[in-house]
Amino acid sequence: MGKKRVSYFYDQEMPLVYFGSAHPMKPHRLKLTHHLILNYGLHKRLDCFNPKPADPGVMSEYFHDEEYVQFLRKITPDNGRQHAANIQRFNVGGTADCPVFEGLFEFNQITSGASIDGAVQLCLDMYDIAINWSGGFHHAHKAEAAGFCYINDIVLAIVELLKVHARVLYVDIDVHHGDGVEEAFYTSDRVMTFSLHKYGDFFPGTGSNREKGAKAGDGYSLNCPLNNGISDEKYFDQLFKPIFDKIMEVFQPSAIVLQCGADSLAADRLGTLNLTTKGHATMVQYVKSKSIPTLVLGGGGYTIRNVARVWCYETAVLVDKPDICDDIPYHDYYEYFAPTYKLHLKPENMTDLNSKSDIDNIRTDLLQQLKGLRGAPSVAMHQVPPLFHRMEEKDAEKDQEEDLHADVRPKKKRGRKSKKQHEAELYDGVD
Repeated sequence: MGKKRVSYFYDQEMPLVYFGSAHPMKPHRLKLTHHLILNYGLHKRLDCFNPKPADPGVMSEYFHDEEYVQFLRKITPDNGRQHAANIQRFNVGGTADCPVFEGLFEFNQITSGASIDGAVQLCLDMYDIAINWSGGFHHAHKAEAAGFCYINDIVLAIVELLKVHARVLYVDIDVHHGDGVEEAFYTSDRVMTFSLHKYGDFFPGTGSNREKGAKAGDGYSLNCPLNNGISDEKYFDQLFKPIFDKIMEVFQPSAIVLQCGADSLAADRLGTLNLTTKGHATMVQYVKSKSIPTLVLGGGGYTIRNVARVWCYETAVLVDKPDICDDIPYHDYYEYFAPTYKLHLKPENMTDLNSKSDIDNIRTDLLQQLKGLRGAPSVAMHQVPPLFHRMEEKDAEKDQEEDLHADVRPKKKRGRKSKKQHEAELYDGVD
C-alpha cells in the first residue's frame, strides 16, 4: 500500500464563528485542531487549501430547496422580524438548536465549499484522501435546519462524487444518527449509508435497524442502534469491521465519505459512548486501508479539547504518522489540554449497556440485510454532467473574454478556486 496523497482544507475565519455563549457548538475547536496539526508537523505531509465558498445556486441545484437557501442568505440577528413567517417553517432562529448568528450563511458556504472541493479533487484523481474537519453537518434536511446543521455539505459532496463514481458509501461514526444524509438517498441504490449511533430517547430519534431504505434503495440504508457506554473493542471488532467488510464485498463502492463526529468519544459534553482517541481512529485507519478515494469530514463533538485531540490524531493516521508523541507539544493553545497535556484519551468509568446478545442481534440483522441485496448495482451509461470546478472555470473564461472586449478597464475578479496555502499562511496565532 503506497503513500497516500492527502489534501486538507482550513479557513482561518471559521473558528471565529460564534453560535452563542450557551450553545454547545464551538467552531473554535477547528483552531485547536489546526494548531495541533501544525505543531506536530503533520501539515508537511499534507497539501493545505483555503476553500472557496459554495455557490448558493449549487446548494439548491444539488439538494436544498431554493427558497430555504435564499432565506439563509437573508436572515441575520437584526432582521428576524422581517422573516418571522419562515422562522418556524425552516426551524432557524426560533430554537436553541439552530440559532441565527452573525455570518451564518458565509459559515455554511465555507464548510460546504470545502466538502465539494474535496469531492472534486477525488473525482479528478488529484488526491486519494481529502480532509475537511469543518464539514460533516449530517442533520440538515432539504428545507429545514436541525441539530446545529443548516446546509448538508455531505449530501452536496456525495452528489458531486456521483458524477464520476457509480457507487458511493457513506459511513457515519458520530454519536447521532446521520438522518439527513440517509433521508436524501433513501430511495437510491447508488449511495449506501452506514451509521453507528446512540438510539432511543436521543436526538434525532431515528436510526432503528428497521430503517433500511425504500424503492430502489431498499436495503441500502444500514443502521447500528447503540446503548450507552460501548467500548472500542466491541464497537470495532463486533460491529464496524464485520459489517464494513460485508459492505465492501456486496456494494463495491468506488468512493467513500467518512463522517468522524467526535461526540462518540468518552467524556463528550453531549455524547454517551465510551470510545478513546485510538479506538475512534481505528475506523479511520480501517477505511483508509481499503485504498478507495475517501472524503473525511468532521461532525459533532462538544468537549472541544477532545475534538482537537482525535481529529489531530486521525490526521496523523491518514498521513501515515500514527506514532506521534502522546505528550502534546507546547503551543499557543497548550492550556486547553490541562491537566494531562496528553493526546490520547482513556475510557471513562461507565457501565456498558450494550449486551452481547444486543450486539450479536444487530450484527446478524445487518449482515443478513446485506446478504439479501442483489449485488453491486449497475449504472446505465449516460453523459456525465461537468464537475463543479469545471463549470466555474468556464464561467471565469467567459468573464475574462467579456473583459477583453469591454470598453472599460477589466475588473479584478475574486478567485473562485480553492487556494493552495504556503506554510507561512497556515499560522493564525492567538485571538
